[in-house]
Amino acid sequence: MQNSSPIGIFDSGYGGLTVFRSIVNKLPAYNYIYLGDNARSPYGDHSFDTIYKYTLECVEWLFEKGCQLVILACNTASAKALRTIQQKDLPVKYPGRRVLGVIRPTAEVIDAYTQTKQVGVMGTRGTVNSQSYLLEINKFFPEIKVFQQSCPMWVPLIENNEHLEPGADFFIKEYCNQLLGQSADIDCVLLACTHYPLLMPKLKEVFPDHINILTQGEIVANSLIDYLDRHPEIEEKLAKNGERHFYTSGDPLSFDEHASIFFGEALKSDKM
Repeated sequence: MQNSSPIGIFDSGYGGLTVFRSIVNKLPAYNYIYLGDNARSPYGDHSFDTIYKYTLECVEWLFEKGCQLVILACNTASAKALRTIQQKDLPVKYPGRRVLGVIRPTAEVIDAYTQTKQVGVMGTRGTVNSQSYLLEINKFFPEIKVFQQSCPMWVPLIENNEHLEPGADFFIKEYCNQLLGQSADIDCVLLACTHYPLLMPKLKEVFPDHINILTQGEIVANSLIDYLDRHPEIEEKLAKNGERHFYTSGDPLSFDEHASIFFGEALKSDKM
């Protein structure tokens, strides 16, 4: 396996491409396989057991493709499946493989972005209901108070490419105002869904200037750099030919059409 393994990037759909873009920008030399489970997305409203089952199936598919390391570039999968996979499946079936998520890297650094120690988290119902961000942030920074807001309409708006249209304004303002209504002292808002960075132009219009709007892509990319530095036994297995392959469980033509919005360039995918 010496220097022959790609890094796997998994998401329930398209949003993980925003994280993947940041990873590629910082680590362009590595080989990557991106898998979007578009046929079964969105994951946000599924049960814990269903999300775990779907995520594990996709992780195992990436393992079969030769990946030694898989990044769950999906907040819902990170919240509801990662820990079980790490504790139950990897030690028994895949002791040499690693699966990482997007929640812990964000929780580890969020203190640097707030002065008031009052943070807002905006995500899918699944992510918010899991309480994962609240628990992880509290683990590292118990003094930070976390306010959560689910935004169920945002992903459908983005995936239908309607998110920057005037018709989206109501839903964007509604959820932002609901969050800010929980505390006047929130000075940092974490976008805890990988779709949400595409709303940044609208969010900057709604939130006051003093509020930091935090996206996860660069944070996760920096965390991956640190992880590879600390784990040479993983890093030495990774291929470095700059290759990128994209797969979807849905329709590749539809995936390619939508994916460029998230990845920032045209791409061509294959059926999973």
